Amino acid sequence: MDGHLGMRKISSHCSISEMDDFDLSRLLDKPRLNIERQRSFDERSLSELSIGLARAGLENYDTYSPGGRSGFNTPASSTRNSFEPHPMVADAWESLRKSLVYFRGQPVGTIAAVDHQSEEVLNYDQVFVRDFVPSALAFLMNGEPDIVKNFLLKTLHLQGWEKRVDRFKLGEGVMPASFKVLHDPIRKTDTLIADFGESAIGRVAPVDSGFWWIILLRAYTKSTGDLSLAESSSCQKGMKLILTLCLSEGFDTFPTLLCADGCCMVDRRMGIYGYPIEIQALFFMALRSALSMLKQDDAEGKECVERIVKRLHALSYHMRSYFWLDFQQLNDIYRYKTEEYSHTAVNKFNVIPDSIPDWVFEFMPTRGGYFIGNVSPARMDFRWFALGNCVAILSSLATPEQSMAIMDLIEARWDELVGEMPLKISYPAIESHEWRIVTGCDPKNTRWSYHNGGSWPVLLWLVTAACIKTGRPQIARRAIELAESRLLKDGWPEYYDGKLGRYIGKQARKYQTWSIAGYLVAKMMLEDPSHLGMISLEEDKQMKPVIKRSSSWTC
Repeated sequence: MDGHLGMRKISSHCSISEMDDFDLSRLLDKPRLNIERQRSFDERSLSELSIGLARAGLENYDTYSPGGRSGFNTPASSTRNSFEPHPMVADAWESLRKSLVYFRGQPVGTIAAVDHQSEEVLNYDQVFVRDFVPSALAFLMNGEPDIVKNFLLKTLHLQGWEKRVDRFKLGEGVMPASFKVLHDPIRKTDTLIADFGESAIGRVAPVDSGFWWIILLRAYTKSTGDLSLAESSSCQKGMKLILTLCLSEGFDTFPTLLCADGCCMVDRRMGIYGYPIEIQALFFMALRSALSMLKQDDAEGKECVERIVKRLHALSYHMRSYFWLDFQQLNDIYRYKTEEYSHTAVNKFNVIPDSIPDWVFEFMPTRGGYFIGNVSPARMDFRWFALGNCVAILSSLATPEQSMAIMDLIEARWDELVGEMPLKISYPAIESHEWRIVTGCDPKNTRWSYHNGGSWPVLLWLVTAACIKTGRPQIARRAIELAESRLLKDGWPEYYDGKLGRYIGKQARKYQTWSIAGYLVAKMMLEDPSHLGMISLEEDKQMKPVIKRSSSWTC
């Protein structure tokens, strides 16, 4: 297979200017949000970070990718020659290209896994929206944007289909969880078949697909400088349809999104029903990404932007105030009074202090903090969820102080959250009677396996991006070295089991595409931190939280 698929190299050093450090109060007066091929604030910051990395002794690079871009070396203490590419990189690119799916001769995505040892195919031969994101970033960083453009257009086309589960019609803006291409060699035709949840295990429609689609559209725009795709009427309509589903007014008194179990990466029953952190962080990031691309040349566009701006203010305040947990806040909740009434209530969700699980008190370091898994009436899910916290950093849902506190927590609880294979999708595992109730006795989600405390290599790219943004590349470097000691040898598994992530998952597929792509993206971001600009948003100075409960952020 041709390594470049006949695609031209396009610089990734262009950006959506102004909007990465935007002032929400100015947006409503602008007739159009300009997207220019200029170096924006976040890229200037990342260029300075690159210099900082070099001064830290991390300047030695090696060439590794098919496109001739540079890779990051192992430490000088390594027995491998400092200019010799890591053997995993070539294998990763070869495996990633083998996973490509073609529709009428054009690559439109990557399948979930190329595991020839598994007897059951299930839906691992499909292109998942969420799974393709790290693959897309890898291709963008390698100067191959056409694959990503094709994917964006095909999924946008599928969004327009009528979506029914049994006799019930889904919302117009719902994006598919996945799709596959059926090839008819006799008629020489290709047919797209999409899954909006009607075939999924548990029959749950994906809430995250639409958010990832918007985030990826922005990444494509920043990487290529190609404004035409985002400005096209079809993409403008697609974004508005997704956001209309989320911004509609109803009975909810919270700015967060009410979601069912199984609506995101945690796609089985795991007790995340309510307002899971992963969805709220992705929602926030998608709203900010859409702001940089939506036109305001008509009343509909202006109204959509106004609604986004109002929601962002409310959502950021809510998340930073009520989902954030550190030592001081934990102590405050521990001393909560209950049955409080009126606007003066401190314990607004009527959380019973006795419901705080014992493990939290030992887990919480003096310095550090994180966004907890869920907050709703009389319930706080204190579990750590990696994806939501990493996205909170990348989207600047977390303040700079909170972002640093999350990094402090990862360092302080390295064995629990990273162990021998990055990275725990959630912590801690639920077990015994609680496991039976919460998971419905799901045999795949037994303790320290799969979504229940399993270790997922795909999360490597997210934690690396978060580390670079917070100026802590040494954490990412340590995590990547752990992955390099096992991943290739183990055949790129989907996930690992055990408290430390020592064992290949009992039902894990081999040659899982997003495990492969996540590793490549992490390597390329460490090599060239400016790549982070396509997936990172700088802090909005207008959304500073009024929170006086914690001092650990600035310790």
